[in-house]
Amino acid sequence: MRLILNTCLYYPKVFYRTRSRQIDDTLTKLLSSKQEESNRQSIHKNEHVTIHDKILKIPRGTRDYHPSQMKIREEVFRTIIDCFKQHGADTIDTPVFELTTLLRGKYGEDAKLIYELQDRVDDDDNNEKLALRYDLTVPFARYISQNKISAMKRYQIGKVYRRDSPKMTRGRYREFYQCDFDIAGCYDPMIPDAECIKIVVEILDKLALGQYKIYINHRKLLDAIFTVCDVPNKLFRSLSSTIDKLDKLPWDVVRNEMINEKGLSPEVVDRISRYVHMHGNVNLIDQLRNDPQLSSNKLAIQALHDLDLLFRYLTLFNVIDKVIFDLKLARGLDYYTGVIFEAVLTKYQFNPKLDDDQIAVGSVAGGGRYDELVEKIDPKQRHVPCIGVSIGVERIFTVKEHQQTQLKTQSKTVETEIYVASAEKNFLEQRMKICAYLWENGFKAEMAYKRNPKLLDQLQYCEKHHIELCIIIGSSELETSSLKIRDVVTRNEFVIPRNQLANEIRIHLKRIRQKLTDNKQQ
Repeated sequence: MRLILNTCLYYPKVFYRTRSRQIDDTLTKLLSSKQEESNRQSIHKNEHVTIHDKILKIPRGTRDYHPSQMKIREEVFRTIIDCFKQHGADTIDTPVFELTTLLRGKYGEDAKLIYELQDRVDDDDNNEKLALRYDLTVPFARYISQNKISAMKRYQIGKVYRRDSPKMTRGRYREFYQCDFDIAGCYDPMIPDAECIKIVVEILDKLALGQYKIYINHRKLLDAIFTVCDVPNKLFRSLSSTIDKLDKLPWDVVRNEMINEKGLSPEVVDRISRYVHMHGNVNLIDQLRNDPQLSSNKLAIQALHDLDLLFRYLTLFNVIDKVIFDLKLARGLDYYTGVIFEAVLTKYQFNPKLDDDQIAVGSVAGGGRYDELVEKIDPKQRHVPCIGVSIGVERIFTVKEHQQTQLKTQSKTVETEIYVASAEKNFLEQRMKICAYLWENGFKAEMAYKRNPKLLDQLQYCEKHHIELCIIIGSSELETSSLKIRDVVTRNEFVIPRNQLANEIRIHLKRIRQKLTDNKQQ
């Protein structure tokens, strides 16, 4: 010890310099050791995350819906269902899988997108080949045939499945909902067709998605065009699928497919081009009637008569300003036989100059007449004409979510109207009694799942979840048989007699909702 002190006295700089180096070395070793341990933990954590990421993820082309997204979805569904019911439709449901033989040969080139299921080897019904439904139309035709129905107006909402290349920002999934409205039965021409288009207008107007147009064409008119342009009959359906790509691809690409894949001559393709680039309003019908080649074609004459009648009815339904007669609209599915239509949002069309993450959903509704589908399915070949429309709700969800993000608003995801809180300890039983009373009287109410929650936490929960009213009970309220009511938005508080709770709550909730309605209108 004396030696160390002497060393410090006589060689102070040397001693502290040496000691400092020892401390630095020790710290360096400690830090290095901790860094190595941290690296090992990080590697282990990353491996753990990687392993779990491979397991804990959803398949491509599917999605989870969070509470705020579910709120949007419920509101969209409610709007659509209300409209379907307003037009007198019943509802049905069908299995998510059907016999593969039923689905084959109904979807043209899109048949490759059908999800076929593989049976277990030991299954007693291993001869029954199954596939997930591609849409709701073919199952509806099977339902009509199997139940020997001759006339029906129905709507159905359900999931369908397609082995497509998913693109989430465009609302294209492998599992998605369809909302269908169909009219089956023999009726006078174009009356049901006009109503289906009217339904599309009503739904899109109520959903407030922005400007849109409904494009209309006729499958028989397309067939007539192919005939006068010398297209072989066997190519009619596959060529319709090719024409249908014109809303996504430039003409040069579609033209090359017609020549190189379909085997058409350039002269035939150029004749087709002259027709499919035509679009306009009801005046285009007269122009086509005067066309030297189409004027003598029976299919063209019938199709143009149908369209003339349809446009007259659409005028009576006050929706003629929403529609465009467009000869390039083809809708690729094989079962269409007459009028076809498609609704497109003007603001959310794909722009090739922008990146792939743009919100471009394409069509949000489409449909048409399929007069021969039930006949092809029915064992006795009963003829039941049908017309239907399908609302593309996934694409509508994408647009509504984008709109909400732009507005930067938070939606109320729970429907709770009243929260029952306590200002003091040991009031759990009183809170439970009040909740039971509210539930029994039809109110949407909840409380904290703690015996003695803090009042501040309870009030913050109300504000976070946009709950309109908060009932607060304490010793003074218990003694006077009263309850304190707090308006969560204004934070005003007032006391009411306990025996008048239900009536007072209804009055105040009505007042709050009326104020919210007035604010929205302003």
